[in-house]
Amino acid sequence: MKFLAITLIVHAPDPVTGVRKPTGERFREVIAGALFAEELGFDGFGVGERHERPFISSSPPVVLSHIAALTTHIRLFTAVTTLSLLDPVRAYEDYATLDHLSGGRLELIIGKGNGAAQRELFHVTPEDQWERNAESYEVFRQIWRQDKVTAQTRFRPELTDAEVWPRPLQQPIRVWHGSATSKESVDLAARYGDPLFSANVTNPIEPYAELIRHYRERWEHYGHDPADIAVGAGTAGIYVARTSQEAIATYRPVFEGNVAFQKRLGLEPVFPTIEDFVERSSALIGSPRQIIDKVHRYHEQFGHTVLHLHAEASGLTGSQHRDSLELFQSEVAPVLRQGIPDPPFAWGPVLPAPPIHEEPAHV
Repeated sequence: MKFLAITLIVHAPDPVTGVRKPTGERFREVIAGALFAEELGFDGFGVGERHERPFISSSPPVVLSHIAALTTHIRLFTAVTTLSLLDPVRAYEDYATLDHLSGGRLELIIGKGNGAAQRELFHVTPEDQWERNAESYEVFRQIWRQDKVTAQTRFRPELTDAEVWPRPLQQPIRVWHGSATSKESVDLAARYGDPLFSANVTNPIEPYAELIRHYRERWEHYGHDPADIAVGAGTAGIYVARTSQEAIATYRPVFEGNVAFQKRLGLEPVFPTIEDFVERSSALIGSPRQIIDKVHRYHEQFGHTVLHLHAEASGLTGSQHRDSLELFQSEVAPVLRQGIPDPPFAWGPVLPAPPIHEEPAHV
């Protein structure tokens, strides 16, 4: 099993202290989190894309490029690239450039991923968002694979023998399809034989397991080998401690602060108590043994081989979150790596990692 640390770069008041940090400090925390993830041995680091409050993750290529310059081997993910909002040509240019700068460490998780405010900002409607997502991906995929592209499109100017530069390093890049609630994204992934990444955050396991089963059915419908399927899954939170009592006691203020925030927004929490949250959500809160058992229970339903954890934990102190991730990597990850297989493809940079402070080449 492979492990990613992912951040959506939320910029909101801390659920426990009520303090909202300056924007620059939040970005510095993200960079520090990526460096720590590589130090601990995580397999990937992901940055989300959102274009509405309370997120400041509107430019993942910029953030990931900065991380690429400071790391050597950890793979870099988007989580998710909102192709329904983007011009696929411009998105390709950004990510092909980043692919070269990172030495071929880039992977994309794409998805519709837009709320009402984002749709209004980009003039996308609920009626056309899925068609935009599919069209943008098809054009993006074609550009990545072909030197010249002709495409009849509805949502951007058509392309006729178009050349888009730079040409990519990875041939081709791996693209995951993020899935939360809709069969459209699942079907698109299955049609192209691409891996699926289940959000697995907001609800109990059942709706996510149903979508993954549908993905497997559609995968075979399109004629792909079931042995090539790869599924990833998210988690709703993490705090690993020596005992479940310590974990719940430490995480309780975080949970209660988040519930209070949801209620202020007029939302009814899916999990009303922390005990219910620990039991029925995908959150990994407890002792190492409890977390190992819970991941295996989810694996029985999902068959997933990649798991994402929160790179940051609003409400916890920095030392609490670091201690939790260190305990996960020392006592949980090795057991899961041994007991759950890896995805059915190679994992690593395309080019050998240069020294971080490499001398500039002389031309």
